Amino acid sequence: MIDILFSDSACGSLKIAQHYGKEKYPVGCMSIIVSHNDGSKPSKDEIETARKEAEEKKRMAWDNATPLDGKVSDIYGFNLLLSIGDISENQLGIKRKQVLEHLFSVYPNDQEHQVAKEIFNLAIEDLKTIRERAATGETFRVWYSNQPDDMCGLYWFMSQFNQWNVNNGQVVIVKLPEWESDGYGNVMQKNSWAEVAPEEWYQYFAFEKTVSPVFIQCCASRWQALQAENAPLRAVLNGQLVSVSEKLYDDFIRCEIEAEDEKFHEAMIVGRVLGKYQLGICDSWVALRIEEMIRDRKLETVTGSNKDMPLYHRVLKKVTH
Repeated sequence: MIDILFSDSACGSLKIAQHYGKEKYPVGCMSIIVSHNDGSKPSKDEIETARKEAEEKKRMAWDNATPLDGKVSDIYGFNLLLSIGDISENQLGIKRKQVLEHLFSVYPNDQEHQVAKEIFNLAIEDLKTIRERAATGETFRVWYSNQPDDMCGLYWFMSQFNQWNVNNGQVVIVKLPEWESDGYGNVMQKNSWAEVAPEEWYQYFAFEKTVSPVFIQCCASRWQALQAENAPLRAVLNGQLVSVSEKLYDDFIRCEIEAEDEKFHEAMIVGRVLGKYQLGICDSWVALRIEEMIRDRKLETVTGSNKDMPLYHRVLKKVTH
């Protein structure tokens, strides 16, 4: 079975899950955060108590885990951020690479070209390998959720399967449940597979569904329609993947800016938009939309970011007219 995911974090977590809980618990480094609502500094005893509790929780997760016993080499991640930018190409090409470069341009040290190149080249190589394995009759499991990049990834990959004429029963899908119980009467919501811990993956195999050729064809047809529209963004609205304006998320950004003083830290806005609204978008897209507001003279830059930090680690000022 070959696993397909659309997030580096989810891909890494599933790879760890293959052998998580096997053999003796590996003692290693870990980090914790201890804070008070009033801003006071935690005591050494509080920090040590929190450390011990975290360590015990981690050890219990290891002891109770069910290793998946799969091969890490059978897990492929395509972090192509297909919900953003041009998708008109039938095969991965220069336009997708340019979108990645644009998104990574908010990060320091002019690394966007190198990072985009690595992601793009790996995707090309992995896609070739997967196509070769599909021709031998191997089966595939595609993991997706309502997160926009996951939904785009699902439709895009089904269009690949459609082109390859995979056999009936060769593809299964697993959708992340919108709501879950933690077994203690509490209801939880995970927004993407990136939020699933290594010890949790085994429980989701119960949601596997084998898809028919008709399903694959329908997804491929929908992806072709989205390609023809070629909007700046794609989003999941009422459970449907649709083409939308690049301004879709601007109201959420403006709402958080309006709650700030005249001068504010841009990174706080980016963090709150991602954490508060759970829109399934990346930090770079929020930063790029704020950059557009600066170009429109709605905001001004007060201080630049440190050369080793993302562009949005700076202070901005509201412009009043």
